[in-house]
Amino acid sequence: MSSVFLISCVLFITLFVSSTYAQSCTNYNFTSNNQMSFTSCSDLPYLNSFLHWNYNPSTKTAKIAYRHTKIASTRWVAWAINPTSQGMVGSQALVAYQKSDGKMSVYTSPITSYQTQLQQGDLSFNVSDLSATYINNEIIIFATLKLEDFNSTILNQVWQEGPLSGDSPAMHDTSGVNTQSAGALRLLSGQSGTTSTKASSQFNKRNLHGLLNAVSWGVMMPIGVLFARYLKVFSDPAWFYLHSIWQITAYVIGVAGWATGLQLGSESNGIQFTAHRIIGFVLFSLATLQASAMLLRPKRDHKHRIYWNIYHRAVGYSIVVLGIINIFKGLNILKPQKKWETYYIATLVGLGIIAAFLEVITWCVVIKRNKSVSNTVEKNPQGLHESNWYDGHENGTNRTHYRV
Repeated sequence: MSSVFLISCVLFITLFVSSTYAQSCTNYNFTSNNQMSFTSCSDLPYLNSFLHWNYNPSTKTAKIAYRHTKIASTRWVAWAINPTSQGMVGSQALVAYQKSDGKMSVYTSPITSYQTQLQQGDLSFNVSDLSATYINNEIIIFATLKLEDFNSTILNQVWQEGPLSGDSPAMHDTSGVNTQSAGALRLLSGQSGTTSTKASSQFNKRNLHGLLNAVSWGVMMPIGVLFARYLKVFSDPAWFYLHSIWQITAYVIGVAGWATGLQLGSESNGIQFTAHRIIGFVLFSLATLQASAMLLRPKRDHKHRIYWNIYHRAVGYSIVVLGIINIFKGLNILKPQKKWETYYIATLVGLGIIAAFLEVITWCVVIKRNKSVSNTVEKNPQGLHESNWYDGHENGTNRTHYRV
């Protein structure tokens, strides 16, 4: 029994070591019509990928072979150099996949946004001898890159895989190793180091930007409006303090999200989401104006108070509408898992149902109270001046009707 166990352990260790050795780029031999040798190679740390290359410093030319193993025929692969920054946006990509008819599709694609569909286009540097193979669940992309405009031999590289939709690339996963597949390629030293920490940091920053803005502009601001709209009928003047504290908190969180967005924009040279950015600036400006205007709020019995009320409500509702619109624009940019958009829509629907319910309850309460006021006036007209009604409660003024 012990001998069987010992033999099993030896076989397991042998298979493990053989598998590990077989997965090393230094042990790989290019076969078929693509027989060639490469002086440098790197085992990329994620997505079962390897890079082989020859670099001629006198001509600034690199011949590369990007291998992506354990890949199904229903998926695409890409390898890219990013001349401007780390991460996906700005990358100059080589894309390959097997089409439904069995033929290989291989082309160049400049990545200009997070919602890219990997459309074919020219890169910022010349590419020649571009080809690809798919054999034994392994895609290999071959290319010659003319890197004349690069001042450094240390490049930012990105590699990726994702599903196909018909014969077109679809969005890859936005979590796990798919967000870590970036690194530094040292052409002369023959080494490739990961910069996954920085790439992951930028990814986490995008998520933080989206989370802060969704919570503040997309959820807290609408809830604050509900406080002002409905709680005043039941708890005056407590509603005012709750509304103010809640909206100020939402504003602070929103400003943090806005500032994170500005930082992301500064780190993505040449990449702008114009509509999303403009709405963000408008939101920040309106919210800052709204917060500042509280310092200039006239008293309730002031003749200009009605105009201030109109302004305050108009700006408040505008912030809510623009905030929700921009949240959906942000979701379209980040393209997270579909469940997050579903959760947000469900939240808005829930708030809408609550608002409709409270609207009915509020009108019922107001109508009932107004009837009570009318009956009191009919029975004791002189007693009216002894009562403090809702609209005048804060400053001791007299009103004859409650308002919603």
